Amino acid sequence: TPIEILSLKSKIKDLILSNAAVYNNRTIGVEEESLVFQRDGKRIPVKSKTTFDAKTLIQNLNQKTKNNGFYTLEPGGQVEWSSPPLPDLNQLYQAMKKHQSMLELELSASQLKIIYFGLDPMHDPKDIKLLDDRRYQIMDKKMGNIGGTGRWMMRNTASIQVSIDFTDLRDLEEMVFVADCLHPVAAYLFANSPYKMGEGIKKVNIRNVVWHHTDKVRCRNLSYHDITSSNGLLDKYIDFVLNVPAIFEISKGNAMLSSKKKIADLISGDAWKESLFQDQVLYLFRQIFTNVRIKNVVEIRGSDRPPRGFEIAPVAFWSGLLTEKKTRKKIFDICSRWTADDRDKFDSCSMGLDKNKIGPEGKTYISWVKQIGELSLQGLINRTLGEEKYFESFYDIIIKNGPYSIQEQKKSPTYSP
Repeated sequence: TPIEILSLKSKIKDLILSNAAVYNNRTIGVEEESLVFQRDGKRIPVKSKTTFDAKTLIQNLNQKTKNNGFYTLEPGGQVEWSSPPLPDLNQLYQAMKKHQSMLELELSASQLKIIYFGLDPMHDPKDIKLLDDRRYQIMDKKMGNIGGTGRWMMRNTASIQVSIDFTDLRDLEEMVFVADCLHPVAAYLFANSPYKMGEGIKKVNIRNVVWHHTDKVRCRNLSYHDITSSNGLLDKYIDFVLNVPAIFEISKGNAMLSSKKKIADLISGDAWKESLFQDQVLYLFRQIFTNVRIKNVVEIRGSDRPPRGFEIAPVAFWSGLLTEKKTRKKIFDICSRWTADDRDKFDSCSMGLDKNKIGPEGKTYISWVKQIGELSLQGLINRTLGEEKYFESFYDIIIKNGPYSIQEQKKSPTYSP
């Protein structure tokens, strides 16, 4: 009933805001995905009786890591490291170095290596076996029926995801709005997917295109789902999520089933016990794959996996823009000026890497990238923690030479293992 839905929305909103952090205790986290290959150029199998596989790799890593995050597998065997939430980028960088050193030792021992791209440069998704996880099997079938690029997304992409604590409702809504508006800037700066099936992709921003066409119901920018302002953003986001059909659900017998029910119907059903409400809400909200999404933190998902040594650059970029008050106020004011047409033009820019394409306010794509990049650096400087070094050198390379997708193709127009 309408009263029950209103009650459910209010309860979810209270639950999300109960995770607010004290301003001085805001933490930042990262999820780093990597495409792991064998010496013969094939991807590491998710499970094998004859060769070292991704499941064994993850078990080994989780046994060896100590208070430094944890490891999981993505559907196609991509290795994901989730960092601990930390208060500044200096501590996060040290955690990342520690993780990378351990991972590279483990890979070297088994004659494996990371290909530092955001899209598998040579394999078709049909060549990559899926992780034997029921939720991924259900998702894979649905993605195949949708007919878009969902199987490419599941099996063949790798990214950097940034998680930032929010301190109150206004903080959350401003961060999400700004991050959604500026997705095209991150898509340009961190484009690092130069090849598809061995061929150069020229100026196509291919991983961004893959995600854009995966599932229009649950992917893309929030502006595609009529969330176009910071005013009432959380309420609108909850409305949006509750009306999305779930991919899967948990039965009363604890079995995972394919679902066609709206997420609202699953959360408000009699099967959910009060004590499990938070877990179930977060579980179902993870079935949304927008470029920015809200869980118990603000999660920003639009960056390709960067080259080795620059994995912290996307984290620094977003930290400089979103966590320092003066800088975010400037950027918020800029984004608030943009019309729906400005947003559409900017999203169109992000499908490719043409720096001279026209974006908001009649300005070129590259002029916006430079303006926002400089503001991010200023925000990092204003944090007074010496964190600007984690973005500045990367940014200078991109402004001078273009995105890594372009740089790699200049070295070689095709890919060979």
